[in-house]
Amino acid sequence: MKFVDEATIEVKAGKGGAGAVSFRREKFVPLGGPDGGDGGRGGSVILVADPSKRTLLDFSTRPIWKAQNGKAGAGSRKTGKNGEDLLVNVPPGTEVLDYNNRELLFDIVEEDQKVVLAQGGRGGKGNDFFKSATNRAPDYAQPGEEGEEGRYILSLKLLADVGLLGLPNAGKSTLISRISASRPKIADYPFTTLVPNLGVVKGKGQHSFVVADIPGLIPGASEGKGLGIAFLKHIERTAVLCHLIDLTAALEEPQKCLDDYKSIRVELKTFSAELLKKPEIIVLTKADLLASDPQKVQQVKDKFEQSGCQTIVISSATSQGIQELIDLLSEMVFRAPM
Repeated sequence: MKFVDEATIEVKAGKGGAGAVSFRREKFVPLGGPDGGDGGRGGSVILVADPSKRTLLDFSTRPIWKAQNGKAGAGSRKTGKNGEDLLVNVPPGTEVLDYNNRELLFDIVEEDQKVVLAQGGRGGKGNDFFKSATNRAPDYAQPGEEGEEGRYILSLKLLADVGLLGLPNAGKSTLISRISASRPKIADYPFTTLVPNLGVVKGKGQHSFVVADIPGLIPGASEGKGLGIAFLKHIERTAVLCHLIDLTAALEEPQKCLDDYKSIRVELKTFSAELLKKPEIIVLTKADLLASDPQKVQQVKDKFEQSGCQTIVISSATSQGIQELIDLLSEMVFRAPM
Protein backbone atom coordinates (compact mmCIF):
# COMPACT_ATOMS: atom_id res chain seq x y z
CA MET A 1 0.00 0.00 0.00
CA LYS A 2 1.31 3.44 -0.93
CA PHE A 3 2.05 5.62 2.10
CA VAL A 4 0.50 9.10 1.91
CA ASP A 5 0.73 11.34 4.98
CA GLU A 6 -0.77 14.60 3.69
CA ALA A 7 -3.76 15.44 1.51
CA THR A 8 -6.00 18.38 0.70
CA ILE A 9 -9.75 17.78 0.74
CA GLU A 10 -12.90 19.75 0.03
CA VAL A 11 -16.05 18.94 1.98
CA LYS A 12 -19.67 19.97 1.47
CA ALA A 13 -22.45 19.10 3.88
CA GLY A 14 -25.94 18.43 2.56
CA LYS A 15 -28.46 21.18 2.01
CA GLY A 16 -31.62 21.09 4.10
CA GLY A 17 -34.81 20.13 2.33
CA ALA A 18 -37.34 22.82 1.50
CA GLY A 19 -40.51 23.20 3.55
CA ALA A 20 -43.74 22.39 1.73
CA VAL A 21 -46.64 24.71 0.86
CA SER A 22 -49.75 22.55 1.08
CA PHE A 23 -53.40 22.81 2.14
CA ARG A 24 -55.65 20.08 3.44
CA ARG A 25 -57.86 18.66 0.75
CA GLU A 26 -60.47 16.29 2.14
CA LYS A 27 -63.95 15.33 1.04
CA PHE A 28 -66.47 17.87 2.29
CA VAL A 29 -63.56 20.13 3.45
CA PRO A 30 -62.85 22.20 0.33
CA LEU A 31 -60.92 24.93 2.14
CA GLY A 32 -58.74 23.03 4.62
CA GLY A 33 -55.96 24.74 6.52
CA PRO A 34 -52.22 24.65 5.78
CA ASP A 35 -50.52 21.27 6.30
CA GLY A 36 -47.11 21.68 4.61
CA GLY A 37 -44.42 19.71 6.44
CA ASP A 38 -40.82 20.73 7.21
CA GLY A 39 -37.84 19.78 5.10
CA GLY A 40 -35.32 17.23 6.35
CA ARG A 41 -31.89 18.16 7.69
CA GLY A 42 -28.91 17.88 5.35
CA GLY A 43 -26.29 15.26 6.12
CA SER A 44 -23.02 16.27 7.84
CA VAL A 45 -19.47 15.31 6.88
CA ILE A 46 -17.90 13.55 9.87
CA LEU A 47 -14.32 12.28 10.23
CA VAL A 48 -13.96 9.04 12.21
CA ALA A 49 -10.70 7.57 13.57
CA ASP A 50 -10.34 4.06 12.14
CA PRO A 51 -7.37 1.96 13.41
CA SER A 52 -7.47 -0.18 10.25
CA LYS A 53 -6.41 2.89 8.24
CA ARG A 54 -2.66 3.54 8.10
CA THR A 55 -2.40 6.13 5.32
CA LEU A 56 -4.26 9.05 3.71
CA LEU A 57 -4.11 7.39 0.30
CA ASP A 58 -7.91 7.46 -0.12
CA PHE A 59 -7.87 11.24 -0.16
CA SER A 60 -5.28 11.57 -2.91
CA THR A 61 -7.67 9.81 -5.29
CA ARG A 62 -10.90 11.31 -3.89
CA PRO A 63 -10.35 14.93 -2.82
CA ILE A 64 -14.04 15.99 -2.72
CA TRP A 65 -16.49 14.61 -0.13
CA LYS A 66 -20.20 15.55 -0.17
CA ALA A 67 -22.97 14.52 2.20
CA GLN A 68 -26.55 13.88 1.15
CA ASN A 69 -29.14 16.65 0.89
CA GLY A 70 -32.31 16.54 3.00
CA LYS A 71 -35.61 15.78 1.30
CA ALA A 72 -38.38 18.35 0.91
CA GLY A 73 -41.40 18.31 3.20
CA ALA A 74 -44.83 17.24 1.95
CA GLY A 75 -48.52 17.70 2.66
CA SER A 76 -50.28 16.16 5.65
CA ARG A 77 -47.49 17.67 7.79
CA LYS A 78 -44.99 15.09 6.52
CA THR A 79 -41.39 15.97 7.35
CA GLY A 80 -38.82 15.30 4.66
CA LYS A 81 -36.24 12.58 5.22
CA ASN A 82 -32.92 13.71 6.70
CA GLY A 83 -29.88 13.43 4.47
CA GLU A 84 -27.47 10.69 5.55
CA ASP A 85 -24.31 11.79 7.29
CA LEU A 86 -21.12 11.02 5.38
CA LEU A 87 -18.71 9.17 7.70
CA VAL A 88 -15.13 9.50 6.45
CA ASN A 89 -12.60 7.11 7.99
CA VAL A 90 -9.12 8.48 8.75
CA PRO A 91 -6.13 6.91 10.53
CA PRO A 92 -5.67 7.77 14.22
CA GLY A 93 -3.06 10.50 14.43
CA THR A 94 -4.66 12.62 11.70
CA GLU A 95 -4.51 16.38 12.18
CA VAL A 96 -7.01 18.68 10.43
CA LEU A 97 -5.40 21.96 9.38
CA ASP A 98 -6.88 25.17 7.98
CA TYR A 99 -6.12 25.23 4.26
CA ASN A 100 -5.10 28.91 4.21
CA ASN A 101 -2.78 29.17 7.23
CA ARG A 102 -2.22 25.53 8.34
CA GLU A 103 -3.64 26.35 11.77
CA LEU A 104 -4.46 23.17 13.72
CA LEU A 105 -8.23 22.77 13.99
CA PHE A 106 -8.64 19.17 15.19
CA ASP A 107 -6.32 16.39 16.34
CA ILE A 108 -7.87 12.93 15.89
CA VAL A 109 -6.02 10.43 18.08
CA GLU A 110 -8.53 8.21 19.89
CA GLU A 111 -10.09 5.13 18.29
CA ASP A 112 -13.62 5.91 17.00
CA GLN A 113 -13.16 9.62 17.78
CA LYS A 114 -15.52 11.70 15.62
CA VAL A 115 -15.12 15.24 14.33
CA VAL A 116 -17.91 17.09 12.50
CA LEU A 117 -16.06 18.84 9.69
CA ALA A 118 -19.13 20.27 7.94
CA GLN A 119 -22.58 20.57 9.54
CA GLY A 120 -25.63 19.79 7.44
CA GLY A 121 -28.10 22.59 6.73
CA ARG A 122 -31.40 22.78 8.59
CA GLY A 123 -34.57 21.90 6.76
CA GLY A 124 -36.97 24.72 5.91
CA LYS A 125 -40.25 25.13 7.78
CA GLY A 126 -43.46 24.21 5.94
CA ASN A 127 -46.41 26.58 5.73
CA ASP A 128 -48.14 24.76 8.61
CA PHE A 129 -45.49 26.29 10.90
CA PHE A 130 -46.48 29.82 9.94
CA LYS A 131 -50.24 29.67 10.57
CA SER A 132 -51.52 31.97 13.28
CA ALA A 133 -54.69 33.65 14.45
CA THR A 134 -54.06 36.51 12.08
CA ASN A 135 -52.73 34.43 9.19
CA ARG A 136 -54.80 31.29 8.84
CA ALA A 137 -53.66 30.36 5.35
CA PRO A 138 -49.96 31.20 4.80
CA ASP A 139 -48.96 30.35 1.25
CA TYR A 140 -45.21 30.35 1.77
CA ALA A 141 -42.54 28.11 3.31
CA GLN A 142 -38.82 28.30 4.02
CA PRO A 143 -36.15 26.95 1.68
CA GLY A 144 -33.61 24.63 3.23
CA GLU A 145 -30.32 26.03 4.56
CA GLU A 146 -27.10 25.39 2.70
CA GLY A 147 -24.74 22.93 4.35
CA GLU A 148 -21.33 24.06 5.58
CA GLU A 149 -18.39 23.64 3.23
CA GLY A 150 -14.65 24.18 3.31
CA ARG A 151 -11.19 23.12 2.24
CA TYR A 152 -8.83 21.46 4.69
CA ILE A 153 -5.41 19.82 4.89
CA LEU A 154 -5.22 16.38 6.48
CA SER A 155 -1.79 15.66 7.95
CA LEU A 156 -0.95 12.28 9.45
CA LYS A 157 1.44 11.95 12.38
CA LEU A 158 1.93 8.32 13.31
CA LEU A 159 1.02 7.25 16.83
CA ALA A 160 4.01 5.41 18.28
CA ASP A 161 5.71 5.09 21.66
CA VAL A 162 9.28 4.78 20.37
CA GLY A 163 10.86 6.49 17.37
CA LEU A 164 13.87 4.81 15.72
CA LEU A 165 16.36 7.35 14.36
CA GLY A 166 19.74 7.15 12.69
CA LEU A 167 21.73 7.60 9.52
CA PRO A 168 20.84 5.43 6.50
CA ASN A 169 21.99 1.82 7.01
CA ALA A 170 22.21 2.22 10.79
CA GLY A 171 20.13 -0.97 11.14
CA LYS A 172 16.69 0.46 11.97
CA SER A 173 14.71 -1.75 9.59
CA THR A 174 16.59 -4.87 10.64
CA LEU A 175 15.99 -4.08 14.31
CA ILE A 176 12.25 -3.48 13.94
CA SER A 177 11.96 -6.76 12.01
CA ARG A 178 13.65 -8.57 14.94
CA ILE A 179 11.65 -7.07 17.79
CA SER A 180 8.21 -6.96 16.13
CA ALA A 181 6.13 -8.58 13.39
CA SER A 182 6.87 -5.69 11.00
CA ARG A 183 8.71 -6.78 7.84
CA PRO A 184 10.11 -3.66 6.16
CA LYS A 185 12.30 -3.81 3.06
CA ILE A 186 15.91 -4.43 4.07
CA ALA A 187 19.00 -4.03 1.89
CA ASP A 188 22.61 -2.93 2.24
CA TYR A 189 22.31 0.47 0.59
CA PRO A 190 21.14 3.91 1.77
CA PHE A 191 17.47 4.91 1.81
CA THR A 192 16.05 1.40 1.60
CA THR A 193 13.28 2.65 3.89
CA LEU A 194 11.31 5.30 2.02
CA VAL A 195 8.25 5.40 4.30
CA PRO A 196 7.79 5.04 8.08
CA ASN A 197 7.12 1.51 9.35
CA LEU A 198 5.25 0.61 12.54
CA GLY A 199 5.81 -2.46 14.69
CA VAL A 200 4.20 -3.65 17.93
CA VAL A 201 6.74 -4.95 20.45
CA LYS A 202 5.86 -7.26 23.33
CA GLY A 203 7.47 -5.72 26.41
CA LYS A 204 7.75 -6.81 30.02
CA GLY A 205 4.74 -8.60 31.44
CA GLN A 206 1.60 -7.90 29.45
CA HIS A 207 2.80 -4.48 28.29
CA SER A 208 3.30 -3.81 24.59
CA PHE A 209 4.51 -0.69 22.84
CA VAL A 210 4.61 0.62 19.28
CA VAL A 211 7.87 1.42 17.47
CA ALA A 212 8.14 3.66 14.39
CA ASP A 213 11.06 3.16 11.99
CA ILE A 214 11.76 6.58 10.45
CA PRO A 215 13.60 6.81 7.10
CA GLY A 216 17.28 7.65 7.53
CA LEU A 217 18.43 11.20 8.10
CA ILE A 218 21.70 12.68 6.89
CA PRO A 219 23.52 15.91 7.77
CA GLY A 220 21.83 18.72 5.86
CA ALA A 221 18.41 17.04 5.89
CA SER A 222 16.84 20.25 7.16
CA GLU A 223 18.12 21.91 3.98
CA GLY A 224 16.51 19.27 1.78
CA LYS A 225 19.38 16.82 1.39
CA GLY A 226 18.65 13.09 1.17
CA LEU A 227 15.01 12.50 2.07
CA GLY A 228 14.89 15.84 3.85
CA ILE A 229 12.93 16.04 7.09
CA ALA A 230 9.57 15.06 5.60
CA PHE A 231 9.11 12.17 8.03
CA LEU A 232 10.31 13.74 11.26
CA LYS A 233 6.78 14.80 12.16
CA HIS A 234 6.04 11.12 12.77
CA ILE A 235 8.18 11.09 15.91
CA GLU A 236 6.69 14.24 17.42
CA ARG A 237 4.12 12.13 19.31
CA THR A 238 6.58 9.46 20.49
CA ALA A 239 7.48 9.15 24.15
CA VAL A 240 11.05 7.86 23.63
CA LEU A 241 13.74 8.30 20.98
CA CYS A 242 15.92 5.32 20.11
CA HIS A 243 18.99 6.54 18.23
CA LEU A 244 20.84 3.86 16.26
CA ILE A 245 24.56 4.27 15.50
CA ASP A 246 26.41 1.93 13.13
CA LEU A 247 29.47 0.63 14.99
CA THR A 248 31.31 -0.07 11.74
CA ALA A 249 31.97 3.68 11.60
CA ALA A 250 34.36 3.00 14.49
CA LEU A 251 36.59 1.08 12.10
CA GLU A 252 37.71 4.49 10.84
CA GLU A 253 37.84 6.13 14.28
CA PRO A 254 35.69 5.83 17.43
CA GLN A 255 35.04 9.58 17.48
CA LYS A 256 33.16 9.34 14.15
CA CYS A 257 30.26 7.52 15.81
CA LEU A 258 29.80 10.39 18.25
CA ASP A 259 30.14 12.94 15.43
CA ASP A 260 27.42 11.13 13.43
CA TYR A 261 25.13 11.24 16.44
CA LYS A 262 25.71 14.96 17.00
CA SER A 263 25.00 15.75 13.35
CA ILE A 264 21.58 14.12 13.57
CA ARG A 265 20.83 15.97 16.82
CA VAL A 266 21.42 19.21 14.91
CA GLU A 267 18.80 18.17 12.35
CA LEU A 268 16.33 17.33 15.14
CA LYS A 269 16.85 20.72 16.75
CA THR A 270 16.35 22.47 13.41
CA PHE A 271 13.03 20.68 13.00
CA SER A 272 11.81 21.09 16.58
CA ALA A 273 13.75 21.79 19.77
CA GLU A 274 11.04 19.84 21.65
CA LEU A 275 12.41 16.61 20.18
CA LEU A 276 15.66 17.10 22.10
CA LYS A 277 13.74 17.03 25.38
CA LYS A 278 12.45 13.49 24.88
CA PRO A 279 14.02 10.55 26.80
CA GLU A 280 16.61 8.90 24.59
CA ILE A 281 18.68 5.74 24.39
CA ILE A 282 21.72 5.26 22.16
CA VAL A 283 21.87 1.86 20.43
CA LEU A 284 25.23 0.85 18.98
CA THR A 285 24.40 -1.63 16.20
CA LYS A 286 26.20 -4.33 14.19
CA ALA A 287 28.41 -5.35 17.12
CA ASP A 288 28.96 -8.74 15.43
CA LEU A 289 31.07 -7.01 12.76
CA LEU A 290 33.47 -5.81 15.45
CA ALA A 291 33.45 -9.04 17.45
CA SER A 292 37.22 -9.36 16.97
CA ASP A 293 37.82 -5.91 18.47
CA PRO A 294 35.73 -5.63 21.67
CA GLN A 295 38.08 -2.95 22.95
CA LYS A 296 37.06 -0.60 20.15
CA VAL A 297 33.38 -1.27 20.85
CA GLN A 298 33.91 -0.43 24.52
CA GLN A 299 35.80 2.71 23.53
CA VAL A 300 32.81 3.94 21.52
CA LYS A 301 30.39 3.05 24.31
CA ASP A 302 32.51 4.95 26.82
CA LYS A 303 32.52 8.07 24.62
CA PHE A 304 28.72 8.17 24.59
CA GLU A 305 28.35 7.46 28.29
CA GLN A 306 30.91 10.14 29.12
CA SER A 307 28.62 12.52 27.21
CA GLY A 308 25.76 11.52 29.52
CA CYS A 309 23.99 9.19 27.07
CA GLN A 310 22.32 5.93 28.10
CA THR A 311 23.93 3.41 25.74
CA ILE A 312 23.49 -0.23 24.80
CA VAL A 313 25.37 -2.44 22.33
CA ILE A 314 23.40 -4.84 20.11
CA SER A 315 23.61 -7.10 17.10
CA SER A 316 20.40 -7.87 15.26
CA ALA A 317 22.25 -10.64 13.40
CA THR A 318 23.23 -12.57 16.56
CA SER A 319 20.50 -11.23 18.94
CA GLN A 320 23.16 -9.78 21.25
CA GLY A 321 21.51 -7.23 23.55
CA ILE A 322 18.10 -7.46 21.83
CA GLN A 323 16.09 -8.62 24.85
CA GLU A 324 17.90 -6.15 27.10
CA LEU A 325 16.97 -3.36 24.66
CA ILE A 326 13.32 -4.42 24.61
CA ASP A 327 13.24 -4.40 28.43
CA LEU A 328 14.89 -0.96 28.59
CA LEU A 329 12.50 0.54 26.04
CA SER A 330 9.53 -0.98 27.84
CA GLU A 331 10.61 0.66 31.10
CA MET A 332 11.34 4.01 29.44
CA VAL A 333 7.92 4.07 27.74
CA PHE A 334 6.23 3.19 31.02
CA ARG A 335 8.11 5.98 32.88
CA ALA A 336 7.77 8.62 30.15
CA PRO A 337 5.32 11.45 30.87
CA MET A 338 2.02 11.18 29.02
